[in-house]
Amino acid sequence: MPVKLDQCSLFNTVDQIAQLVEKKEDLLQGFSQYIDAEEKNIETMKSVYQNLLLSHSDPMDPEEIMRDPVAAYTLLSQLINIVKHIQLSFYQCNKYQNELDAKLLEIPQPEDLDGAASGLIRLQEIYKLYPEDIMKDTSLNAEEAYHVGLVAYNESKFQHAFLWFLYIRNTFKNYSTNKVLTNYLSFSAYRFGSLPVAIYLDHLLNLDSTNDEDIDQLNRLLHLQKYPDILTLNTESNKYETLCRGGIDEKTSKRQRVLSCRYSTGGGNPRLMYAPVKEEVEWDEPRIIRYHDIISDREIEFLKNLSRSLTIEGVSKIRTSQSVSLKEDKPVVSHFNQRIADITGLSMKSAEDLHVQNYGIGGRYEPHYDTWDDENERIATFLIYMSDVEIGGATVFPQVGVALKPKKGSAVFWYNLRKNGNVDWYTEHAGCPVLRGNKWVANKWIHEFGQEFRRRCSLSYWE
Repeated sequence: MPVKLDQCSLFNTVDQIAQLVEKKEDLLQGFSQYIDAEEKNIETMKSVYQNLLLSHSDPMDPEEIMRDPVAAYTLLSQLINIVKHIQLSFYQCNKYQNELDAKLLEIPQPEDLDGAASGLIRLQEIYKLYPEDIMKDTSLNAEEAYHVGLVAYNESKFQHAFLWFLYIRNTFKNYSTNKVLTNYLSFSAYRFGSLPVAIYLDHLLNLDSTNDEDIDQLNRLLHLQKYPDILTLNTESNKYETLCRGGIDEKTSKRQRVLSCRYSTGGGNPRLMYAPVKEEVEWDEPRIIRYHDIISDREIEFLKNLSRSLTIEGVSKIRTSQSVSLKEDKPVVSHFNQRIADITGLSMKSAEDLHVQNYGIGGRYEPHYDTWDDENERIATFLIYMSDVEIGGATVFPQVGVALKPKKGSAVFWYNLRKNGNVDWYTEHAGCPVLRGNKWVANKWIHEFGQEFRRRCSLSYWE
């Protein structure tokens, strides 16, 4: 009858113990191989780290990044590139691995970079900019420019895609023979409608692209082809885009010159009797009023910091803007809401919370009305500018041809409803994208309930 051995007794036999000698050698050899592999991996990671330092050693000014959308896009691209290399590396230390994993959660994702590229293209569309124009202060490398062109192509904006791909081909010589790039150039031209260019580029794929005669022939064709001209941006645009670019007709300009400004006590409000506000009429019909110096720099910074702490974690909303509603439990918010009530003479009881927004790359609001078709409608809007903007970022009213430039510390006020309760269709407005600068605004939407004796109703169709 065979003897049954338990787990421990297996290694009590001479034969089993003899086999352990070989196992010990195997174990030590395996551990040595593991150490060699780790040392090799460490050297690889050090090499990756040094390459990343060399590639991203140029100092970046946070203020410049906030002002320049191309610089902001470049930073996003660099962050995603660094993440990609880190994730490809293999790190063993759990402590630092967990720390890195936590940091990676705060880094923009590829879809955020797509959104940033889309924002750059939107800026090009509205302000009629070529790639060279939008990169006036910050240049993109070939990979970054290619990504912008690819996003434009995927969004069916084929002229902008073509111009980005052409910029790469003309600027980076090692891309002049790139068949994938030439393919995209050809497809972009074809989808845009420039058939001669598309046919020639398609033919060029089968030729020697390093031949100077071929390149000269391509350049001549690009400048001679007529319908449609893929090299020249169309300057025609709607009223919204024209106003964003600063195009105001002479009639509007003359009308604005006769408008007035004054010191206002809000209809005799006791709080404003000894400290009246500076009131400027920006437009008379509908009446659009700007109030100057109604919020201090200190209050602005408090509202900014408060909104930063409450904004949803991450940068997934970089495509448009980040926003947060601030309740009255903070004294600064409560006091400012009271100031709005004093200036406008309206009740804040049914008003919405103060809504703070920071625009992202190419962030804008298309023409819209602030009304909701609700029982308790938004009767008025009080828009506060919390920053100056160098270029772009205006609030425009396409129906009347008015563009209001952001001015830090000022606010713009208008009624969305007529006195008869109907929507004032002339109050359609939009926020232009910021071409250079950093735009912070705060909105206070005031509702009808509670205004019955503050802004009396009218039965007239015209009021």
